[in-house]
Amino acid sequence: MANEYVELLASLARTANVNTPDQTNFGHKGLHLIIDVTAINLTPSVVPTIQGKDPLSGKYYDLLVGVAIIATGTTILKIYPGIVAAANVAASDILPLIWRLQLVHADADSITYSVAAALVT
Repeated sequence: MANEYVELLASLARTANVNTPDQTNFGHKGLHLIIDVTAINLTPSVVPTIQGKDPLSGKYYDLLVGVAIIATGTTILKIYPGIVAAANVAASDILPLIWRLQLVHADADSITYSVAAALVT
């Protein structure tokens, strides 16, 4: 199993909450999630949350909740077993079989971003 890169969301101006489709993890232990914000309008705020999915109930649970993104730039969220945990940035955990990214927008101000995942073995 090798490391793998996946585009979760293409660059687009967004004004409302977004959930990526469920992602199936085929043997990766963790990930680096890369959120690249290239433009903002007024005062947008978006909070990223990496979630796992319980395959029995279908319910999502939070693995890592990031801080509100309010400016252009790149935000990296990390999940990997054994790494040093840091609030809102890194979680010492495994990447479950089914996971997704949830992005919650605080208002309708536009923010342009793309999201990629570097899946790590």
